[in-house]
Amino acid sequence: MNKKYQGFIAMIVAMAMIFTYSIAPIRSGVGAALDVVLGPLAGMMPFYILIIFLSAVTGIYSSIIQKYTIDYERMTESQEKMKIFQREFREAQLSGDEKKIKKLDAKRDRVMKEQLELSQQQFTPMAYILIITVPIFFWLLFRMGVTPDAVITLPFFGSHTLTDAILGPVPAWILWYMICSLSISQVVRKALNIGGI
Repeated sequence: MNKKYQGFIAMIVAMAMIFTYSIAPIRSGVGAALDVVLGPLAGMMPFYILIIFLSAVTGIYSSIIQKYTIDYERMTESQEKMKIFQREFREAQLSGDEKKIKKLDAKRDRVMKEQLELSQQQFTPMAYILIITVPIFFWLLFRMGVTPDAVITLPFFGSHTLTDAILGPVPAWILWYMICSLSISQVVRKALNIGGI
């Protein structure tokens, strides 16, 4: 399949996965189905520990998917080309070199096209990641209905039930999930030598 269309299809899949979040029957149906597999784990450990486990799984598979679907070497080269182009263009503008500005204007299209291709390339891993992550979130939402009084102590925020809104509208369990997932994925990315975007 053409890479251009692959990125477009991946973007549609990602948007569809995000859209399903607003449909309550899908959310609860997926959550209930996953509860058959993940429910026994919830009975074996405190819920905040289970969130650490699931966020670790998320961090690991998202890092691995990105490692094998994004060309970080090409991305780094493209970012360097863009920095050089911007510096040359700024220098040409400051010096009033119209000939160089015209030459760089012609080059700008190629540089921008490459940047756009690399941006589209990032939709493919996002779609794969969401296909796994969204059902996990649906299950966590489903379990919040079963264990609404579970308490967690967060740094700077103190003790709260997992459903308390503690950062604007963000509930404690989502904040905890994000903290754990981001921390673990940084360790995994370092271990797998995955470059930054």
